Amino acid sequence: MNLSPLYTLCLFALAAQSATAADWSRFRGPNGSGISTDTAPLPATFGEKENLKWKLKLPGPGSSCPIVVGNDVFVTCWSGYGTNRQNPGEMSDLKRHLVCIDRRNGKEKWSRAVDAVLPEDRFGGMFSEHGYATHTPVSDGERVYVFFGASGVVAFDLEGKQLWKKSVGTDLDRRRWGSSSSPILYKKLLIVPALVESQSMVAFDKLTGEVKWSKKAGGFGSTWGTPTLVDAPGGRQDLVIGVPEEIWGFNPDTGRFDWYCEGLPSDSVCTSVVAADGIVYAVGGRSGSVAVRAGGKNDAKSNVLWSGRAQSRISTPIFHDGRLYWISNGIANCADAKTGESLARVRLGGGAAAPRNNNAGNAGGRRRFGGGGGFGGQDYSSPVAGDGKLFFVKRAGEVHVFKLDEKLEKLGTNQIGGNGEDFSASPAISNGELFVRSSRNLYCFGLGK
Repeated sequence: MNLSPLYTLCLFALAAQSATAADWSRFRGPNGSGISTDTAPLPATFGEKENLKWKLKLPGPGSSCPIVVGNDVFVTCWSGYGTNRQNPGEMSDLKRHLVCIDRRNGKEKWSRAVDAVLPEDRFGGMFSEHGYATHTPVSDGERVYVFFGASGVVAFDLEGKQLWKKSVGTDLDRRRWGSSSSPILYKKLLIVPALVESQSMVAFDKLTGEVKWSKKAGGFGSTWGTPTLVDAPGGRQDLVIGVPEEIWGFNPDTGRFDWYCEGLPSDSVCTSVVAADGIVYAVGGRSGSVAVRAGGKNDAKSNVLWSGRAQSRISTPIFHDGRLYWISNGIANCADAKTGESLARVRLGGGAAAPRNNNAGNAGGRRRFGGGGGFGGQDYSSPVAGDGKLFFVKRAGEVHVFKLDEKLEKLGTNQIGGNGEDFSASPAISNGELFVRSSRNLYCFGLGK
């Protein structure tokens, strides 16, 4: 059968669009939403003996999330120092690794090591809850970019060739909690939240590593979230991030600080904001939640739609079909995104949790690696969703699966890993497969063979 050149070109375009749609190319997938746009079915039950496609031992621990680009899975790890609590070793031996895995068979394709820029954070205390590989990589489909905190930003091509390496500062966190915010891509820019390293956000030309803009602010110093791109009125996009007490909006093209409004009532912010239909949602802090319309100028307090008392200390929420979902203190939550009113609270162990008033009241009102530590070994991962299911991974490898609706019907509870294996990363979803990483292994689950 002979195909016209135009028809052939359309077929290639559709194939390319399909491949792109299946990618999970940054922290929490498409624009940090945590939601896969794939329609392929995902398993609700899985484990070492059920729906496991492959399992790969990694060259070292890490808390960063896997990303998926076509047939490649990328994940970062560290080695040489701090892999053993009792005997951390010498800091001079510390190395970071970017590992590329063939998603079709779970075989390592290549691994690249990056030497540490010393001094780094000493391994111990709260820092040992996540370690030296916490920032999730990001890819544009042709290159992959990694952020290793004080040891810099590195760009690789998909074959593992290093393209450029830049520093964004070498400061260490004053609380000794470390650094965790992940880079994102915008047009031709790689935007790196060097919130600990220099209390800055820095935008690089993604091809050359040339700095295009840099924005420094004291409020960044107690922030561990990842920025999000938000569609604002007038066809523009805002670069939005939650900081202690406030939400900030920037122009992503220039780094200009455009607006701010009330945010989470906390002296530190570990969660990231999510956005839908021009509205930014933040759930986090020790007690606080807020919804604000993007856009505006200077003090945008009139853009605050509601504020409430919902909690999510570490975990970033999901927005889906007019509802917000998040996990906090062993409870899965669902709330009405228009009002903040609680719709469901379900204990991960089963059964409904006691009701709690998460309603905002008056709109615009004020409001481990290895486990243990000051957070009591609390969970670090965030929920992700696909195929109408919500997945949440606890640190001990217990994966809870809920139906993504206002009732949060429990579909499965699955145990993976063991013997101290730590699961602090959020999973990735692509083409009907769920990728889960631990401090030791990368797992791929999916229906069929």
